Amino acid sequence: MAAPLKLISHKLCPYVQRAVIALTEKGIEFERIHIDLRNKPEWFLAISPLGKTPVLQVGDVAIFESAVILEYLEETAAKPLHPVDPLRRAEHRGWIDFGSVVLNDIGGFYTAPDEAAFIAKALKLGQRFARLEGRVAAAPWFDGEKFSLVDAVYGPVFRYFDVFDEIADFGILANKPKLARRRKSLAARPSVRGAVSGDYPALLRDFLKRRNSWISHLQARAAA
Repeated sequence: MAAPLKLISHKLCPYVQRAVIALTEKGIEFERIHIDLRNKPEWFLAISPLGKTPVLQVGDVAIFESAVILEYLEETAAKPLHPVDPLRRAEHRGWIDFGSVVLNDIGGFYTAPDEAAFIAKALKLGQRFARLEGRVAAAPWFDGEKFSLVDAVYGPVFRYFDVFDEIADFGILANKPKLARRRKSLAARPSVRGAVSGDYPALLRDFLKRRNSWISHLQARAAA
């Protein structure tokens, strides 16, 4: 991979974190460029058809969509993070897609406008994580002792709960011991820790405050 790599990023974007974790695990050097998604620069819109992060610039070519970026890195870089076996690799890809569904549900959770909607979203998230609890291995990672791309995807998912837990215990991850073990392992992984800046928790708290949602109300009450 001779062409210089630039990762167009937003500090809170969980999909950017996936790419950063994969790049780090593979030992690939890259330049990270942060943008403000509330005020997208014209040069970014010119290379991002969907106007979303991440975008990986490989020389003069821009690759958008995190799943495509991850597959490109798997195809072109050493230290594979997918299983060798095609069936297991396909299964992992399915659970990566499931991780995207969970992220969408998390978005619905923190934007829920009232208590009833919030409780419904929390219940849905609990059900999603129960399905995941039923699949993951008892070992530190998704499939055992080896860190894989599907683990990279769930690092940003669990990171949200570091801030959610400061507000209240919503019970979403309760009684899921395998996920608790995996969450702890992910939090300790250098590539996962380094995927965000040190001000991430403060930025996320401010982001939640500006949602004017039910969790915004709960956060304000917890801080009072």
